[in-house]
Amino acid sequence: MKRLAVYCGSATPADPRYIELAREVGSTLAQQGIGVVYGGGRLGLMGALASSALAAGGEVIGVIPEALTGARGQGGEVANHDCTELHIVADMHERKAAFTRLSDGFVVLPGGVGTMDELWEAVSWAQLGYHEKPIGVLNAFGFYDGLLAFNRHMAEVGFVRPAHHGIIMAETELDLLLTRMRAHEPIVPIVKMDPKTL
Repeated sequence: MKRLAVYCGSATPADPRYIELAREVGSTLAQQGIGVVYGGGRLGLMGALASSALAAGGEVIGVIPEALTGARGQGGEVANHDCTELHIVADMHERKAAFTRLSDGFVVLPGGVGTMDELWEAVSWAQLGYHEKPIGVLNAFGFYDGLLAFNRHMAEVGFVRPAHHGIIMAETELDLLLTRMRAHEPIVPIVKMDPKTL
């Protein structure tokens, strides 16, 4: 795994553990020689992830829609121009396609609606054969307990095929998650879509 797309929130929760988690993930990935592909922002968990990875000498590739580059809040521009590379794309779909194209897998940290959108799109695209990359959820502080229970419920009811039950790998520790992701075996998709059509 040379690069991982890291999905996380652009908010700064009151609980400082979330920002600290993002910093730890950024520095750990950099120390392990794994580049970070992320949403290109400088706020919240996104910004903490990127700044810590850069400070540790890591590669950081930001991908941000043009409409967000000039958005203002919390003291300035959202786009992080300190990245190793900053890709400015047309829209959110092109952003997620770039995440998939540029990375060897996906790691999901705590986040909100945008993070959920990115996670489920990665899962859906795995089911449809757009990619064969591992999808890992870092379930720190039990943040994703409910989501993982819901995912199991969908499978138990029959909305997720048995062959796809293990698409989402979840661990509470980053090292354990990365170990599982490195050992990832591609699933048999529903169909085999052409990634070039994304």
